[in-house]
Amino acid sequence: MVRWKTLAIGLGLALALLLFAQHRNAMREQISFTGVIDLTHTLNDHSPSWDGAAQSPYSVRTLGTIEHDGYYYRSFTTEEHYGTHLDAPAHFAKRMWTVDQIPSERLVRPLVVLDVRSRVKGHPDYEVTVQDIADFESKHGEIPDGAVVMALTGWEDRWSDSGSYRNVSPDGVMHFPGYSLEAAQFLVKTRNVVGLGIDTMSIDPGANTAFPVHHFTANESVYQLENVGNLALVPASGATLVVAPIKLDNGSGGPARLLALVK
Repeated sequence: MVRWKTLAIGLGLALALLLFAQHRNAMREQISFTGVIDLTHTLNDHSPSWDGAAQSPYSVRTLGTIEHDGYYYRSFTTEEHYGTHLDAPAHFAKRMWTVDQIPSERLVRPLVVLDVRSRVKGHPDYEVTVQDIADFESKHGEIPDGAVVMALTGWEDRWSDSGSYRNVSPDGVMHFPGYSLEAAQFLVKTRNVVGLGIDTMSIDPGANTAFPVHHFTANESVYQLENVGNLALVPASGATLVVAPIKLDNGSGGPARLLALVK
């Protein structure tokens, strides 16, 4: 009797392992990416801030240590729009989505990277144009419906130097590249993008303090991603972007972890 029970248990275990292996194979077949690229700068008090103040908007306080309390934890304070972050439509448009209201299906989308580094060299006020988009599509095909489009300007190379990254002229105006309003309108109206991103402090050029691209996209329920990193490591098309902002109640935006899933 004991031998039969042992045999039954063994057969049951073998069947369970077989079913688990089949399930894992099915899961593996569904996975459509081979690598993950982190597009996020580490959040700390060394990151460039919008106003360039000597005092960083980020601070942290240790509340518990392994040695003293048996566990490690901290409290931190930061602005909503600091480091790699998401601007919710509510940031520039009343009664539009706050960061916690953005539908989750808009946060996992096809990723397109417009490489305009050659045009930015020597032109810090460069604005991504409709022609840049046309040049991209002639090489890579039409931007897929509902994608997130990122502008790779090369400005990330300045990230470790706040003064160079903000690039303020003697008159107090910042100079860094962004999108032209015409390019943003084309992407939203004809390609139905759900998000615009860039490796600078703003999707608007630094010198344009009227923020026309922010105003237009916010009113179209399009979110913005700023201070994005590692875009040069991502293919121009074919990757999937995972946008994971802090789900902050009534937030105008917030720090975000951005992951590119590469085929």
